[in-house]
Amino acid sequence: MHEHFHAALESLDIQLLRKMWAHVSPQLPQPKSDEEALQLAHYARTVLASIVFRRRAYSHAWLMERSLPSGLPDGMRPSAQRLYPVTVGSVGIAVRGATELGRAVAPHIRGAMEDAVQEAYTDGHKDEPQVVKGHMMEARRTAIKKLLG
Repeated sequence: MHEHFHAALESLDIQLLRKMWAHVSPQLPQPKSDEEALQLAHYARTVLASIVFRRRAYSHAWLMERSLPSGLPDGMRPSAQRLYPVTVGSVGIAVRGATELGRAVAPHIRGAMEDAVQEAYTDGHKDEPQVVKGHMMEARRTAIKKLLG
C-alpha cells in the first residue's frame, strides 16, 4: 500500500490519493475538494525525503506561488528556488497631484485603486491584467466622481 501511495504522490494522482486516504484513514478529516487534496499532496511532497528532489522543489514553488506553507527544509530552499524561481507580479498605480486640490485627493483615489486591485486578485484575476486594470480604472472614476462631483 505504501508504494502505491508514494507513486500517487509522485505523479500527483489526486483521485487515487483521495480514495487511498479515505480507505486507509477514514477516521481522519478528508479533503473536501480536489483543490484541497492537491494542496495537501504538494505539502506532503515537500516533507517526504523519499520524494525525488526535483518534485519536492516543484511542489515548494507551487505552494509558494499560492502563499501556502511548504514543508521543504530550510537548507533545501535555495536549491529549490534556483530550480524553480518564484515569479512575482506587480501592479503600478499612479495618481498625479499637480495642484493643491490634486495633492489632497490623490491619496483617496490611489486607495480606491489599490482596493480594486486587491479585490480583483481576491476574485482570482491576478493573471488577467486587462480585468485588473478595468477594475482599477473604474474605481478611479468612481472615487473622482465621489470626491469632486
